[in-house]
Amino acid sequence: MNGPLEGRHIVLGVTGSIASYKAAEVTSRLVQEGAVVDVVMTESATQFITPATFRALTQREPYTDMFGAYGVGEAHVELARRAEALLVAPASATTLARLANGLADNVLALTALATTAPVLVAPAMDGQMWEHAATRANVETLRARGVEIVGPASGRLASGRMGAGRLVEPALIVDALKARLGREHGDLTGRHVVITAGGTREAIDPVRYVSNHSSGKQGYGLAEAARDRGARVTLISTAGLPDPGGVTVVRVDSALEMLAAVHEAMRTAQVLVMAAAVADYRPAAAAEQKIKRADMGGELSIPLIENPDISKEVSGEFIKVVFAAETQNLVENAAIKLANKRAALIVANDVSASDAGFGVDTNRVVILDAAGGREDLPLMSKYEVSNRILDRVVALL
Repeated sequence: MNGPLEGRHIVLGVTGSIASYKAAEVTSRLVQEGAVVDVVMTESATQFITPATFRALTQREPYTDMFGAYGVGEAHVELARRAEALLVAPASATTLARLANGLADNVLALTALATTAPVLVAPAMDGQMWEHAATRANVETLRARGVEIVGPASGRLASGRMGAGRLVEPALIVDALKARLGREHGDLTGRHVVITAGGTREAIDPVRYVSNHSSGKQGYGLAEAARDRGARVTLISTAGLPDPGGVTVVRVDSALEMLAAVHEAMRTAQVLVMAAAVADYRPAAAAEQKIKRADMGGELSIPLIENPDISKEVSGEFIKVVFAAETQNLVENAAIKLANKRAALIVANDVSASDAGFGVDTNRVVILDAAGGREDLPLMSKYEVSNRILDRVVALL
């Protein structure tokens, strides 16, 4: 399956900011995702990074001069018509003012004024400039027109001071673009999808816990795929993976915390995908202080009690998808779980395989449905597996 940016025509605006060097990584990520990228640079941007950088990354000539000859009569109009999205990263305070006031005094501003495509801007500037009333007013004007503001982040600024104004990391900027295009065109637009990920951690004492080998990668693949198809996504996670952009992440540790978070999120959701590996049992009582080896006389016994089955506890008028991580009798055990958990679909995978299941980027699964249907998927990336699962969910919706 093609990715969400495959073949999409993206216009990337680069403005005069010390953060403009990060635009090279944004460009590289877009190209690697299969996008056709035209870079438009303001004159100030060329003082920080050269057009040659973007020419090498895109194999296309950057636009730097509103009066330049680019093989078309009005380059900005042609760019604006071809664009499926206009992304400005970094966006300086000057460019925010230009866009908010409809100025057309450089090729980027001209293109922005002529396009009907979605526009996203990722501001980058000194913290005092970001907080200035004029900048805040310009941002609110752009938001009111449907422009999406990505960031800025807080941290150390070029001045050495700490504050808001840092350019959001390139990976998150590209994620925001995927999410916006998904909302424009996706088959899950307007839907709220809740996904769980990772292995729960059941405390023994303040430093030890009972858990399993789940990395959470399949759940994160599902969250990214649902986001890219336009869904509003809540990811309830125990995993230590970076937060995907455009996704609401709720951090939990234990099965009881996950159960409470799922109950809360499902108040407005139409789909629940239980990809987390929830511990079946937890210590009956967690010690308040670290258990010392010297106090145990060479032996440690931990009484366990059963955890609630989250996928059975949560019910309602929504599509429920559950997972079955097995090491034997894969289909037979999954079919039993499908019936017990009253789910629409169950995704079964053999976690004893070295190239699928826990801790790797690929998976090989069997999807069973409540009507007795079966679909065997070959080895593929977890993102691709996620889209095949979501194809089934869309059909059920």
